Amino acid sequence: MISSIILTALMLFQPTIEITDVQDCPNDAGDHLQLYLSIPAEETENFLSCIIYRKQVDEPDDYWNLVLSEALPLEGEFLVDGYDPDFIIEPGVRYMFRPAAITMAGDTLVGEGFVSPVTSKGEFIASDEISVLIAGLLFIGLIFYYFGKAKRGIKMYLRPIAGIDAIDEAIGRATEMGKPILYVPGLSTISDVATIASLTILGRVARKVAEYQTSLLVPNCDPIVYTVATESVKQAYLEAGRPDSYDPDSVFFLTTSQFAFVAGVNGIMMRDRPATNFYLGMFWAESLLLAETGSLSGAIQIAGTDAVTQLPFFITTCDYTLIGEELYAASAYLGMEPKQLGAVKGQDACKAVIMFLLVLGLILSTIYVFTGNESFMFLRNMLLSGGAG
Repeated sequence: MISSIILTALMLFQPTIEITDVQDCPNDAGDHLQLYLSIPAEETENFLSCIIYRKQVDEPDDYWNLVLSEALPLEGEFLVDGYDPDFIIEPGVRYMFRPAAITMAGDTLVGEGFVSPVTSKGEFIASDEISVLIAGLLFIGLIFYYFGKAKRGIKMYLRPIAGIDAIDEAIGRATEMGKPILYVPGLSTISDVATIASLTILGRVARKVAEYQTSLLVPNCDPIVYTVATESVKQAYLEAGRPDSYDPDSVFFLTTSQFAFVAGVNGIMMRDRPATNFYLGMFWAESLLLAETGSLSGAIQIAGTDAVTQLPFFITTCDYTLIGEELYAASAYLGMEPKQLGAVKGQDACKAVIMFLLVLGLILSTIYVFTGNESFMFLRNMLLSGGAG
């Protein structure tokens, strides 16, 4: 806040910068205004930056607030006020602005006050995002369309994922060898999407383990994940019709310490020699330590994570790796639940539409390069903006 005495003193300098117009920002929530400045060309080299003060029209002169401090805008450009969370712009409120220029010598040249001729107002629909709205409606429609097909029992083709197809084989291998299966649901908390996906897959794996009467080991480093994993495995044994085979000690808590947990899991690998290791969830620097130890123990390993930085380690040390969203789709592949299958198929259809738009945009861009026809660029921009949304 600046007192009127200070502003009066600054006004002794000759005003060399002024606000010529204020307009409402389009396609916003009514919390931004556009300010247009007039700066004499002969004085531009002497100015370092500009600052903007603002107050409501009906407020006294000692209510000026510094709301903007920006570089000088070029001719035709404007400044946008409303980004400062301490001095927000309220819709329907009329404001008064006062510009000032900071010179190279460090002086402050204050301009005349300018009363905004408009008040800010929000728009119900952002006109520059219509393509995103159309794309969103199209994608939602595709997902619900495949929902309906799945619920009617129509069989749909899903591209095979090697890591998911190998889960049954890995469980069968452990059963034949009479060795346990190690399942690590990541080191993150229950709020992580990858952890939730991993626990869903754990239920599917545990059900198959219960049917085959194989030993299962599920170490955890988060107390809440441990609780959810326990209930998931217990429910899987119940659904398999073998509740008496459930071992309460199969799901256990180790520690919340990252590398202490890794040391504990590695010890389990070297002592119990599990035939199959699952690493599904969120992992960090411990991924290579886990996977390398499992590889040395001779186990078949299936990993999956959406942590891009850890995927190279899993790919090089594990037999199969679920990359990114394949981890989320694994539950639908294993459970064959209609709604989940419909969601996966709908998402694949959405990706196909996006790929088609990108290829079409590339073709139109190439045609424009050779023909120079602006209509092709217009179509390309429209298609790519819709695809990006």
